[in-house]
Amino acid sequence: MSGDLILPVLLIFPFIGAFGCLLAGRRSENARKLEALGVTGAEFLGFLTVFVLFFAWRQDGFRQLHIFWGDVGMRFYLCLDGFRAVYCLTASFLWLMTGLFSEEYFERAHRKDRYYFFWLLTLGATVGVFLSANLFTTFLFFEIMSFTSWVWVAQEETKEALRAADTYLAVAVIGGLVMLMGLFLLYDLFGTLNISELGRRIVSLRAVSAIPAGEARDPMPRTRLYLAGGCLFFGFGAKAGVFLLHIWLPKAHPAAPAPASALLSGVLTKAGIYGIIAVSASLFLYDGKWGAFVLTAGVLTMVTGAVLALFSVDLKRTLACSSVSQIGFILLGIGMTVLLGTDNGLAARGTLLHMVNHSLFKLVLFLAAGAVYMKLHKLDLNEIRGYGRKKPFLKAVFASGALGISGIPLFSGYISKTLLHEAILEYRAGAGLQASSGGGALAFFASETGMCAAEWLFLISGGCTFAYMLKLYAAVFVEKNADEKLQAQYDAMGGRYLRRESRFALGVSAALIPVMGVLAHPVMDSLAGLGEGFLGSSGLEEQVAYFSLENLRGVLLTVGIGLALYFGLVRTFLMKKTETGRVYVNRWPAWLDLEDLVYRPVLLTALPLFFGTLCRILDRLPDALIVLLRRTVYKDSPIPHELEEGNALTHAAGELVDSVGAVFHRKTDYKHRFALLYEDFSENSTIIGRSLSFGLFMACLGLILMLVYLLV
Repeated sequence: MSGDLILPVLLIFPFIGAFGCLLAGRRSENARKLEALGVTGAEFLGFLTVFVLFFAWRQDGFRQLHIFWGDVGMRFYLCLDGFRAVYCLTASFLWLMTGLFSEEYFERAHRKDRYYFFWLLTLGATVGVFLSANLFTTFLFFEIMSFTSWVWVAQEETKEALRAADTYLAVAVIGGLVMLMGLFLLYDLFGTLNISELGRRIVSLRAVSAIPAGEARDPMPRTRLYLAGGCLFFGFGAKAGVFLLHIWLPKAHPAAPAPASALLSGVLTKAGIYGIIAVSASLFLYDGKWGAFVLTAGVLTMVTGAVLALFSVDLKRTLACSSVSQIGFILLGIGMTVLLGTDNGLAARGTLLHMVNHSLFKLVLFLAAGAVYMKLHKLDLNEIRGYGRKKPFLKAVFASGALGISGIPLFSGYISKTLLHEAILEYRAGAGLQASSGGGALAFFASETGMCAAEWLFLISGGCTFAYMLKLYAAVFVEKNADEKLQAQYDAMGGRYLRRESRFALGVSAALIPVMGVLAHPVMDSLAGLGEGFLGSSGLEEQVAYFSLENLRGVLLTVGIGLALYFGLVRTFLMKKTETGRVYVNRWPAWLDLEDLVYRPVLLTALPLFFGTLCRILDRLPDALIVLLRRTVYKDSPIPHELEEGNALTHAAGELVDSVGAVFHRKTDYKHRFALLYEDFSENSTIIGRSLSFGLFMACLGLILMLVYLLV
């Protein structure tokens, strides 16, 4: 098959398969199962074939496959290079494994046809994101992916699931709108959104800006460029779970089914990271201010997620907060790639490998959590305590994911974290000082003192990772449940808690982690080499000594911090004595929730009140002007024609403010006014959410129709 056909087929096939799966499900569940697994299996084999061919073509200069439609500026552009091949293969593998596991997980569930339909639509949209070579194409598939994956979060249709789905969708929509503004700004600056073309134009602008004073030159439009980059970072960061935009992850993952959580954490967050890498490597490579900004965001995300995970007592919520932290590690790698200039090989390799590793870790850990939940329908550590004591297979699978994400030697996570740590040490040795000049207060972490702090926060966050994974492992697989009868039931299950398909999915996924860790040079280095071009790296001159004494010393320090946190914090402050024994407690302040503390009051109360009042004033302004004219110019003479007050928009806004005023007049006590207003909005939140969901589904339909138009 020629390159002109490979990419469209791999892209469109899941969309077609989604409708086929929907029709097959109406015939029988077995037909739907075969259809779903057939589509994901064929997609995986297709990308595996292309991936092998890329290795075969390596000696010819590493080819790329391109295909595009449309005009030069806003073309629909697909590309397959090393980085994209690696991540499309990773995504299709995760979809296949979750498909195998989903059959048992959803055995007694309702609305399975709907789940599998949107499951395959999201696969097609995700592939579209990773194949996109144009930011317009990226945006199109990114928004389709956000809308279709929203159904996963709302799948159970419980109160918690619907609320989490609303949060997820709100963050996605706001992020998408801000991203669209960034695309407008970027297109206005350069007249193109092609990722490779943007990089070339930035290089040419830098060359022109370097012409000595007195000669004609076209200076770099840095302010508008940073504004466009900031909008794009916000939009992609909302999906990735960057700090301050991470609020949807701890809510969506516990509410969503476990297979969906594995994909949300393992793949969809990487779609956001893909966008951040595309922007950073094309527009801001070697830009010290941008590198400092991304590095700062990464450090804050890394620490915040680790602390939240350490306090959590819910199995899936802990894994969700862990995803926030690991996204921070990846952002740190992107920031170091920008800051290190031409010597960014370590950071670029560590970034790509940690992306792949994190996808595998969360696949294993969330599916293992799903194996617990589908039997117990509980996630609280005190209730599921001791479930895995006599389940050696599940114990080994979870241990593989836990040791991998903790960065323990002989597991794949150790390789990527070692590369990221080596990049920090290389920067501190002076390799990145020239590239990082400037940046003001934002560049604290890019300074010598700040980089020292970043290194320690890196190690402490790694220690937190080890501590909370040890907490989960001990609670589920080592300790006994306080209820002896319940513990006896758990132990009596033996090997009857998983089917063969689920065991295969978990076993294969978990086995990859130590295999990749042991075969670091032949496997991990080869994967890392494939993605260097997309990340803006020229590679490494020599192999990294992964198991050197210096690198092992860093792991020992991280494990030491983790053990200190586990025995000094988890076993003391985060546990308490009860009549039945010691239990885990979540001592994180309930009020310290960004969504309930800031976002919902601002978006649902403050902004409607402000803009409603403003519209009411504007609605009354023409009346006041007419009265003024009648008392001055017209002097109470008859008006020549009847004037209609305001318009449909101002009248609608006026009705909103009238309802707000009615709430205010119920109580004369000032202290109760805002409480009553908040209650009114809470009572109507379901209606608002339904109308919003309908509107967003219509927007999703519009995006799909746009895709069809571009393809035809």
